[in-house]
Amino acid sequence: MKTGFVVRAAIGLVSAASFTGVAFAQDASEIVGQPIQVTTNGVVNTVYLDQGGTARLITPKGTTMPATWQVASHQLCLNNGAASECWPYNSAFQPNQPQSLTSSCNSTSTWVAQNTNSPSQGSKGERGR
Repeated sequence: MKTGFVVRAAIGLVSAASFTGVAFAQDASEIVGQPIQVTTNGVVNTVYLDQGGTARLITPKGTTMPATWQVASHQLCLNNGAASECWPYNSAFQPNQPQSLTSSCNSTSTWVAQNTNSPSQGSKGERGR
């Protein structure tokens, strides 16, 4: 399997799902540290977007490939040093809600966040409101 294909397959996992809260969707905080299954051409890879912009791409055979990620201009981008690919990211992921996304390399993948983080709560006002 070519490295570029593995990266495309893994990156294809990051999906745009519906969720309220524009600020939440701008930084992908709902999926940081959570497993995301990305299926491209029948191959399922698992992607973890970790804190600090690092990522892990795990192939079906269990090989882990290091990468980096970022969200900019409504695009979620993954880079493994040899290849870079971006997918539309207009809203936050929801758990177990598949999204079909077409990347900057014109590859279509289905992204499924296995779980999501709770949105961060702003400071509460008087009496905990």
